[in-house]
Amino acid sequence: MDDFITLYQQRLNLQHATFSRIDHEDAMVAIVYKITQTTEPDLILKICTRPKDYLHEVYFLKHLVGIIPVPRILKVVEPKTDLHGAILMECLPGTLLKNTDLTGPLAYELGCCLARIHLNRVEGYGDLTQPQDLNPDPRVYFTLKFEEGFAECFNHLPKTLLDQCRHYYDTHVNLLLSADGPCMVHRDFRPGNILVDKGKLQGIIDWASGRASFAQEDFCLIERGEWSTDPAHKKSFLAGYASIRPVPDYTTMMPLLLLSKAFATVGFTVKQNTWNNIHARVYESNRRFLETFFQTDC
Repeated sequence: MDDFITLYQQRLNLQHATFSRIDHEDAMVAIVYKITQTTEPDLILKICTRPKDYLHEVYFLKHLVGIIPVPRILKVVEPKTDLHGAILMECLPGTLLKNTDLTGPLAYELGCCLARIHLNRVEGYGDLTQPQDLNPDPRVYFTLKFEEGFAECFNHLPKTLLDQCRHYYDTHVNLLLSADGPCMVHRDFRPGNILVDKGKLQGIIDWASGRASFAQEDFCLIERGEWSTDPAHKKSFLAGYASIRPVPDYTTMMPLLLLSKAFATVGFTVKQNTWNNIHARVYESNRRFLETFFQTDC
């Protein structure tokens, strides 16, 4: 065992446990281990390489206990200058959902779950761990994210494409004035962050991207096709959502949301210098989306 893990073993009193790293194809930042003990239940250790991710994860997992199925936090290691923050949590049963395994009843249950997240209304838009910075105007928060992605892509994407993205954003950002919020959102609500066992929902994981935003954001990946291609499943999902709260009108602003999300993802992989190696598939998919966006946009 290397010194990196030994440190967490000592901090969490897990010297006799076995640590097995869990690698997911679409994992972007966090380092996750499954912890096996002889006489105790398995656990999960999530090490957050960015302090903000740690704060978001802890905030949402604590708040959502009893509202939707999420893993229970057992212990934490707070981030320090020379130490990544880490969260020791229960290991929920099951495996990550594959879109090919989605059923109508499960889609309905997931729609209910997303609606329950959005029922949590908040004071403004932005980072809930920094309440003093929340803003009542959704355009302020959203523009900060867009500008971050633009800066990261500036020396990477062709100028023509950058100019097209900038123009589209500037001429459509006021659509956000009709946003359904502010409320809690996951911002990465997809099968890869959903645990199921025998067709039953066990938990929603990975809250590092969670923010105070608007409900329409969490419909991006459904519209992007990362769920099922069966229209009946989408119908079941929306029916489940509507059983808890009205489905937000997201059609008009969806192109803007998808453009911004793809832009941010490309920017992140460029910033991390992973765009042509471990995150090549994610990078190519989102860059291809940007390059075809203006061919199909009305």
